[in-house]
Parts: sequence; structure tokens; C-alpha cells
Amino acid sequence: GDPPASPPAAWLLEEAEDLLVLHRDFAAAVQRCEAGCDRLGTGTERCAMGEDGRAAPRPGSAEVKCSLCVVGIQALAEMNRWREVLSWVLQYYHVPEHLPPKVLELCILLYSKVREPQVMLEVGSSWLRDQTNKSLPEYASLLELYLSRVLLPLGRFEGAEELVRGCDVLDSEQQVAFLRIICDSRCQWTQQKEMHSAAEEQQDAAAETVLGALSQKLLTMLTLLRRVLRSISSHFYVLPYKKMLLATFLLYVVVVRLDPASPTSLPFIYKLVQLFRQAWAAVFPPIHRPAIQS
Repeated sequence: GDPPASPPAAWLLEEAEDLLVLHRDFAAAVQRCEAGCDRLGTGTERCAMGEDGRAAPRPGSAEVKCSLCVVGIQALAEMNRWREVLSWVLQYYHVPEHLPPKVLELCILLYSKVREPQVMLEVGSSWLRDQTNKSLPEYASLLELYLSRVLLPLGRFEGAEELVRGCDVLDSEQQVAFLRIICDSRCQWTQQKEMHSAAEEQQDAAAETVLGALSQKLLTMLTLLRRVLRSISSHFYVLPYKKMLLATFLLYVVVVRLDPASPTSLPFIYKLVQLFRQAWAAVFPPIHRPAIQS
């Protein structure tokens, strides 16, 4: 007999929705979405290409395909496979300009949420500069979303202004409103950078202050040690001075709680070694032994 006919895309969409929402079987939902999109792209549900080179599907199939992609995006995100979303969608729409507004919106929101807005940088720009898309009623809202979730968080203020000024779809009031948003965002960006720089300068100054204080403490301690050693050197000439000073040095390192293995401790330890050598030279001048009498 004849092989059973494959289910229509609309049925596959219903199954995918049930798998996503009711059964939480995300992998199976993606499989149904892929089968539905493949069904719409081949066989009886493929239609002639329009004059602009886009597919001209029969009424209703474009909405089904869009819905299949929306469900698929949500299922991929639930499986933490959000990195695959854009390439997965483009295998069915081929170029960014052909993405339905709902799919583009969902992609922008998704990559903004995972703090990877740069993924949508070129895709959103291509879609918004397409003349056919400029006639869509969702264009202005998608332009605003692209500005607020992609360009402005990335600091692309010049590109944002160029996009708004070159958009003949927006009226003068809309342009002024968008340019004001860009200006406000630029001011906030500048303030945050200045605050960040000031915080870094304060950290550097604090580190220098700590180093200076530690150096002064060490100098004071070694000065006292020098005086003590000078006063007793005539009585305890055979005392192992090197071991004493080494123990004092190690004790100081423990007291100030420096981690010698930490990169941040290297300047401190280097300074300590220098001061240790200076103190050693001051406390122990070269010994001149008397000549042996014959």
C-alpha cells in the first residue's frame, strides 16, 4: 500500500506546543518543530518565489512556520542550547532580512538576557536596513528594541545615531525621542566609565599607602633590631646572626599575612628583601680579622 502521509505542519506545531508546555520534553519539541519547518520547505507546501526573492507560501503557512520557530527557540533555551538558536533559525529563513518580526524579537531578547547582545549586532542591522521590513507595522518597536538591547549596551552610540537619522520610516518626533534615548545612554555610559576609573585609582592609591605603611613598619623594626644587636655584639660574637635575622624576616611575613605565592605579594616581598639587605649591611660591616702573630 501507499506509505502513510507525513502529518501537516500545523499538527506538528500542536504536538510541539504540547511537548514544550505540558510534557516539558524539550528535545522532542525541537524535533517536531524541525519536522514542521522541513515540511513547509518541501513538497506540497512549497510555493513559488515572489518578485523580491522571498518565499510566497500559501496563506497561513508563514504563521505556522513562525510559530514553529518560536516554539523551537523556547525549547532550545530551556535546554541551555541558546548558542544554537540563531543558526538554527537561519537554516529555515536563510538570511536575516527574512526573519519574521516575532522571531527577531525573541532572538534579541534571548541574547540580551544571556549577555551576548553582540550576536545580534549584524543580524539586527541587516533586518532593519531592509526596505521591505521598513513597511512592517512592527518596525519601530523592533528598532527601539535593537537600540536598547544591542547597540546601546555595547556602546555603539555613533551607529545608533546613524541608524536613527537615516531611517525615513520614523517621523521627526520619533527621531527626536530615539536620539534623546541615545544621548541619555551615552551620558550614563560616560559616568560609569569615570566612576570605574576613579575606583581603580582609589584602589591603586590604597595599595601604595599599604605598601608605604608596611615599609615604614619594617624600617622601624629593623632599626630597633640594629640597636639591640650593636649593644650585645661585643658579648655574643658567636651568636648565629643570620639565623636570627632570617627568623625575624619570616616572622614579619607571617605577621603581615603575606602569601608569597600570590602575584600581589611580589612587590611587598621584593621591597622586604631590599630592606633586609640594607639592614644586614648596616648591622654587619665587613669583619677585619687581626693578623696572626708569628
